[in-house]
Amino acid sequence: MKTTTLACVCLLLAGAMSGCASLSENPLRMPEVRLSNVQAVGLGFDRQTFLLSFDVNNPNPLSLPVRHITYGLKLNGQRFASGETDCEFTIPANGASTFAISVDLDLLQTAPQLLFIVRDSARQDIAYDVEGQLGVDLPLVPAIRYRNSGSLRLVAGQH
Repeated sequence: MKTTTLACVCLLLAGAMSGCASLSENPLRMPEVRLSNVQAVGLGFDRQTFLLSFDVNNPNPLSLPVRHITYGLKLNGQRFASGETDCEFTIPANGASTFAISVDLDLLQTAPQLLFIVRDSARQDIAYDVEGQLGVDLPLVPAIRYRNSGSLRLVAGQH
């Protein structure tokens, strides 16, 4: 009788542990996050402000209430911007949305070669790589990773 009880307890523990393991995996598919625009909105000698605009497509059957975003952006292979920002928007189930992030940089100190990329990008497309995580407000769902590459042309904003 004791071996039967022990076997039942072991089966219950194994089932509970496999259930916990599946909770730590993200059950959602990776959204497609595409950089749609990099706009220079303020260009000064010691500080430049850019507005990074993104399009995001949600391939999941449920809405994603986004509460924060981490991001890393490279332009022509050079690190351009990275960080984390709080935000609140919802990407509809099997739908699309947009979001924008304002970034302040000092291109003279961070990466002089980026000055040439920014200057030349008004005349030609530049390659980009973007990756990060969308922090969603869903029970038991960890942050959802995203990654994408493409090319675009920078747009000079109004000063």
